[in-house]
Amino acid sequence: MSDSALFQTYARFPITLVKGKGSRLWDDQGKEYLDFMSGLAVTNLGHVPDAVKEALIDQLDRLWHMSNLFSNPNQEKAARLLVDNSCADAVFFCNSGAEANEAAIKIARRYHQKVKGNDRYEIITLFQSFHGRTLATLTATGQDKVKEGFLPLPEGFRHVPLHDIAALEAAINDKTAAIMLELVQAEGGVIPVDRDYLREVRALCDRHGLLLIVDEVQTGMGRTGKLFAYQHYDVEPDVFTLAKGIGSGFPVGAMLAKEHLKPAFVAGAHATTFGGTPIAMAVVAATIETMLKEKAVERAAEASEYLIGQLQEKLAGLPNVDQVRGKGLLIGILCNGPAGEAIAELHNRGLLVVPAGPNVIRLLPNLLVTHEEIDTAVGLIASVLTEQAAAKSVSL
Repeated sequence: MSDSALFQTYARFPITLVKGKGSRLWDDQGKEYLDFMSGLAVTNLGHVPDAVKEALIDQLDRLWHMSNLFSNPNQEKAARLLVDNSCADAVFFCNSGAEANEAAIKIARRYHQKVKGNDRYEIITLFQSFHGRTLATLTATGQDKVKEGFLPLPEGFRHVPLHDIAALEAAINDKTAAIMLELVQAEGGVIPVDRDYLREVRALCDRHGLLLIVDEVQTGMGRTGKLFAYQHYDVEPDVFTLAKGIGSGFPVGAMLAKEHLKPAFVAGAHATTFGGTPIAMAVVAATIETMLKEKAVERAAEASEYLIGQLQEKLAGLPNVDQVRGKGLLIGILCNGPAGEAIAELHNRGLLVVPAGPNVIRLLPNLLVTHEEIDTAVGLIASVLTEQAAAKSVSL
């Protein structure tokens, strides 16, 4: 039994991190690590980016919190930056990805019931998806492992396989309100959605009067080489959600929607005490402005091409590697067996990566990662996987 005062809800790596800057982290023993996790796609500008730090310090001297019953100029600025750089027309700020997805679920139901005047409430999601840990969002998630012990789950969610348009259409009924999906199933194994499939999903939504909700909690804010992943597809969602990379490590979430959804969220329809605080909004605005100024998204797209190319070259022919896949700087190395030992050894050698299911090594460097840092990471990955393949060959 641990003597910690914390609930042991995390299977933590045996590393205690105490400092970070850019692509580097240091533990409490002074050991340096190259960070290819970015706090799970959170520190997209690297650790402690200077411009965001300055905005945060400035706001700390002004105002920390006020009720959302008052106008908040910082919210207006951050929302305008998001709207001007996306297909959305309105933003609701909250504190996390799960809260953002809760807001998306609520606005979909309320849009149908209060604006369209029908009783639709069901949302179709995909197997292997991940949408959060609240009761509604874990029910929306297409993975049974997160649902164990939480029965009964809320009604109103159906799941279908990815890329099976026939199954998706068959799941639609007169209670269906929306289809909700990620454009890269990150927690589900780093599986990108096909372009033609998303276009067919959009067509199904239009034909049946459904909303298309895109969960961009992990893919948003430049992670895929576009500011938002939907921009790769020439398809616009009615609603999309953000968190993780929007605040450079400060806890922020956002639900964005198009003009026709505005009548569904009027005064009293939804609220939060801590969503959109002056501090959080200063961080969001500085994060977006820095991304635009530094051309972080374009740099991420270029870095992605280089990283994937290097991985494919250095890992080619290894019997324990099946595929390198992903989009932008959300990349998975699919192994033909459990990846846990390889991940632990990479940590031991100073490269921080994370799993995406049992057989996938997930890479999430920051958007400003350099070629030199990529070369170091790929070299370590190739060494570890080559050594493991050789050891397995000898044991056979």
